[in-house]
Amino acid sequence: MKYLIVGLGNIGYEYEGTRHNIGFTVLDAFAKASNTVFADKRYGFVAETSCRGRKLILLKPSTYMNLSGNAVRYWMQQEKIPLENVLIIVDDLALPVGALRLKGQGSDGGHNGLKHIATILGTTNYARLRFGIGNDFSKGRQVDFVLGTFDSDEQKIVDAQAETVGEIIKSFCFAGLARTMNQFNKKGVGKE
Repeated sequence: MKYLIVGLGNIGYEYEGTRHNIGFTVLDAFAKASNTVFADKRYGFVAETSCRGRKLILLKPSTYMNLSGNAVRYWMQQEKIPLENVLIIVDDLALPVGALRLKGQGSDGGHNGLKHIATILGTTNYARLRFGIGNDFSKGRQVDFVLGTFDSDEQKIVDAQAETVGEIIKSFCFAGLARTMNQFNKKGVGKE
């Protein structure tokens, strides 16, 4: 069994550690905990790990956020991974910092990365884990906010939740989406 775990973000030094790059951040933490490293490959940075007989392909697209669907489609085809074995990790302004919401389908919520993935795949029926980045910005300052970094208190929350994301990834691969949603939503992962 193969799984594609995608963390959305933008490549480049200027985007490292920003709220918008939370997908990259938590995937980096998962790779480190799995003793694997990313290699620069076609359409993204890719790492592979195995866990109890399952192969996990970790992908950080190098296409920039607005073209993420190209990388997702390529690696799904390259590794012959079915849509039900794909998990997208993305930032979410509508959730408080560190809040997690796992869903099996839904709208893009205004997120250009999810919008492009849905366009390229022709469906919104794919698993996504939304990681709350908060929305404490004044009118007209959204871009500055999402491209800004977490303060020290927020970073502690992000670091702690990165471990929870690792648990969610493993559960998604071993127990499936429905059971993982049920288990982690009971823990308050999906609460706002």
